[in-house]
Amino acid sequence: MKLPTEALDAYFETALWSSTEMDELNTPLDENYDVNDISPELRAEAEQELADFIKLAGHLLGKQPLTLIAHDFWLTRCGHGAGFWDGDYEHGEELTKLCKPYGNVDLYVGDDNLIHSM
Repeated sequence: MKLPTEALDAYFETALWSSTEMDELNTPLDENYDVNDISPELRAEAEQELADFIKLAGHLLGKQPLTLIAHDFWLTRCGHGAGFWDGDYEHGEELTKLCKPYGNVDLYVGDDNLIHSM
């Protein structure tokens, strides 16, 4: 499944505002980076995981827009205290259970000044 650019951008916008640089100030990544700074490897990995999740959970997602699903996929998989279970989905608890095996993602800025995952 090829995801619309808007869905993948929503995923990374959420990732960037909820992640920090590994500096003394824990600067939010979205202060200095945007979706254009995502490494090609991270972009491909995220697109595959999000597409797989949507295929797996599609029957539970209802009519929510892909941008919201992408946003909530990041929040839920990384345990940010919001996401599928907090009220926007009829099957939020089931979606959360399906999302958790994807695990947390930690981001960092590489020597190439692009965002990568650990």
